[in-house]
Parts: sequence; structure tokens; C-alpha cells
Amino acid sequence: MNADTSSTTNTLRATLAGLLDGLPPKTAAQAVERLIANYRGETPTGTPLLRDRSDVAAYAAYRMPATFEAVRAALDALADAAPGWVPVSHLDVGGGTGAAVWAADATWAEPRTTTVLDWAEPALALGRELAERSGLPALRTVEWRRARIGTPLALPDTDLITVSYVLNELTGRDRSALVADVARAARAVVIVEPGTPDGYLRIIEARRQLIGAGLRVAAPCPHDGACPIEPGTDWCHFAARVARSSLHRQVKGGSLPYEDEKFSYVAAVRFEPRPVRNRVVRKPQIRKGQVLLELCTLSDGLRGETVTKRHGELYRAARDTAWGDAWPPPGSGAGGAHEQGE
Repeated sequence: MNADTSSTTNTLRATLAGLLDGLPPKTAAQAVERLIANYRGETPTGTPLLRDRSDVAAYAAYRMPATFEAVRAALDALADAAPGWVPVSHLDVGGGTGAAVWAADATWAEPRTTTVLDWAEPALALGRELAERSGLPALRTVEWRRARIGTPLALPDTDLITVSYVLNELTGRDRSALVADVARAARAVVIVEPGTPDGYLRIIEARRQLIGAGLRVAAPCPHDGACPIEPGTDWCHFAARVARSSLHRQVKGGSLPYEDEKFSYVAAVRFEPRPVRNRVVRKPQIRKGQVLLELCTLSDGLRGETVTKRHGELYRAARDTAWGDAWPPPGSGAGGAHEQGE
């Protein structure tokens, strides 16, 4: 695995720098605002969201870093659940400008053959341009191929298939058909959607389909059983920190140099994974002398756990534990049987 994920991240930022040169700031901001509305909308468009060079440039500068961080987090969780497994082929369905390709490069150092499928030719063209500028060997050999997502796809057998921020663009029937196609072709599937209630519901349905097709859940869930969240009361999602670009600040305002990208995901495989025993599903709450964790567990569903100073090293680990992490930390040797929260 690639231990230096920051290298790919920095290369992506550098490659995106100056992408909007020559594009009027007002035009870029308007394109971003429309894309945000569609991205978080509930109604499928049935058409590509990225229509022309202005749309694609705005998307790449504004959304690509966030998509990259979300997919990278999901791929990291898959890699943790499949130690020693390395994909030698990668197919990114609906990959647009290729954020998932960059994320795979940040996760695995080994070479692979990669194909990006998308229905928007301007997105593919810009993705190819960014990859060629990157100087990263794994990106410069990517094949960029136009395909209408939402119609039957003759997908080749592939080690890894990623589908990120795509299901929202499809009707329910087309979503189901795409997940079925992906499940037939892949050894490992990672699907990422916005971390909204609707995005979570799309992930839960995709998860159900993948399990029905014989795949095993590798992450984020510790099990293949039903999600313990009561429908309508909450939703499972995580957060990835993203450095804000100048376009972020122009469109959203605010003074913070970062924002948190909320996302939901599922990773499933056709081999025996090693999922976590417990997953932290909310931001840990640090109090004086204690850390409160909300966990999704293998056998107890959702439960709270309190780790106090008397737990010694485990307490120090809890203070460093982040939303989305495994609990207890790998290698801690702890069984996780501590004080349960109210």
C-alpha cells in the first residue's frame, strides 16, 4: 500500500491550480451553484450534470478534491478490511474527471490497469488532461472511455469497481441495473454517495443488492446483517476534511481554510474480508477524563461506549480516534468491553 497519501493529494491540488484561468469568476460561481443544487437534489436528472468545459472546470476545481477525499477514505477502509489484497485492474463507472482514480493511486502503490467510463465527453477530456499533467505513472496510463451510464453496460471482469456520486443521477430502475452489472463484474465494489439521508438510502439499497448477489460487506459495517438504524430516525454517514480552494471561498464565503465532506459508502467483496469489530459512527465526544464513542457493532447493533482515564493507553487511543475509525484500534488487543454509555 501507498504509505504517503499526502503526495497524491498535493499533486492533485497542484494540478488543479490555475484550472479556472480564463474563465470569468461569475461564470464559474454560477456553474458551481447549479452543480451543488443538482448534486444534493432528490430528482434524478437522467442526463450528465457536466455539460461543457465551464461546467467541468468548475466541477474539477470545486468538487474534485472533496470527491477524492471521500473515495480515498472508503478505499482506505476497504484496504484495511482486505490486507494483502491489491487490485490489478480498476474500472471507475461514471468517473467524470477521475477523482476515484487519484484516490486509488493514494491507496495502493502497485501498478494497475484503469478505465474510466463516463457519459460526459468534456469531463473525460479534462480528466485525461489532469492525469497527463500529474506526472503520476498510474494516472498517465488510464483509458478514458465514453459510455452512457444508466443503460446496460457490458462490464469486463475487474478486480475493483468504483461508483462515486453517480447513483443520484439515475432513476431507481437504472440504479438497480447498474449495481447489478457492477456486482456481476467485480471482485470488490466501492459505492460512494453524498452523506445525506437520501444518499444513505441509496447506499442501503445498493448494499442490499450487493449482498443478494453474493458479495460480503467489508466496510463500513462490521457485518452483513440489516442496518441497525431505524429508518427515518437517522442515517449512516462519515466526514472527510477538505482544504478549501479559492473557488470554495468565493462561492461559500467563510473564513475557515477547510470544510468537511459528508459521505455515505459501502465496500463489498467476493472474498472473505476482515471487517472491523466496531465502527465509530459519530464524531467522538471528548469530556474531562473521558471519551464518548457511538459505535456500530458486530453483535450489539448501535451502542455507546465510554472510555475513561482508568483505561490507560486505551483512553489515550480513544482521544486520537476519529469518526469512521475502527474501535478498538488495530493492534490494541482490547476487547472493547468497557463502560457502556447511557
